[in-house]
Amino acid sequence: MKPPRKSPTLSIVIPTFDTRELTLRCLASLQELPSGTEVVVVDDGSTDGTSEAIASRPSAPFRIVRHESPQGFSRAANRGYAETTGEIVWVLNSDTEVEPEAVTALLEAFRRDPELAVAGAALTYPDGRPQWSGGPEPTPLWLFAHASGLGERWGRWRRSRRATEVEIESLPRGPVPVDWVTGAAIAIRRAAVQKLSAAALFDERFRFYAQDLDLCVRLRAAGGRIRVLPDVRVRHHHGATISKAKEASANRQLELLWADLLDWAVLGGRRKGRRAAWALVFGAGVRQIGRAIARPFVSSERRTTFQQEDLALSRARSAVRRFLSERA
Repeated sequence: MKPPRKSPTLSIVIPTFDTRELTLRCLASLQELPSGTEVVVVDDGSTDGTSEAIASRPSAPFRIVRHESPQGFSRAANRGYAETTGEIVWVLNSDTEVEPEAVTALLEAFRRDPELAVAGAALTYPDGRPQWSGGPEPTPLWLFAHASGLGERWGRWRRSRRATEVEIESLPRGPVPVDWVTGAAIAIRRAAVQKLSAAALFDERFRFYAQDLDLCVRLRAAGGRIRVLPDVRVRHHHGATISKAKEASANRQLELLWADLLDWAVLGGRRKGRRAAWALVFGAGVRQIGRAIARPFVSSERRTTFQQEDLALSRARSAVRRFLSERA
């Protein structure tokens, strides 16, 4: 009779940049960790006293490594990965808070399924509303729905058909198969990454976005399973970390997202990259036309919001057109 399989060891990596209070809240949520768990905070050149605030906590079981200047999320996460030894590495955004029993449920899922390569948490907004946690690999249709806003509208319509509490509680109890999960709370089996002969966890060409997508696609192609775990609940202050980056002002975040998505698409070949680019351009055009039609019928406050969002869309579309012209 085989002895029961032990739970794997856990390392938690938290990259942070100028999010001191959120980082402290994230660390405070990590209570009663299993013996041997290591927590590494990678301070990516913060200027708000994040490292000092963590170090001043009495008996804090957290290790801090620091970049003297900001290197970006991917490099910070890779630095933390290199500093740890756990069989499972859980990368958490500094704007997350782990709910009770989440760590136990996470390790149990990896213990039960030796082929589980990546696990994503069931994310919620701070008010309890469900947040996107994982799904299918992006296709041109998916990118068009994203850029046009039609996908978001469809999601809101579906949610309006049932109470938020029902939506959360109606999730299946077991792991949910997906193609990729968001990097806000992504747990990775170290042995699966080692099979890729990868020197690092994330591809550092992706500075802000798409590193989670790229990693999941590569691990799934190598035979690993990608799952969202409904019992692993994590609250996520969506957008709080990216907004702190100097390059990522509000009207540039969409541009940066699309640039990273196109860089990812190009990995699949020139044709795939161009199809992704045209999907984003046409989708953005549809959204802007829809807003132009709706503008006379909405409040002045809403028109101001449209104006700000249209600026972001215009910047993003211009970046995509440059991408297309460079690859003409």
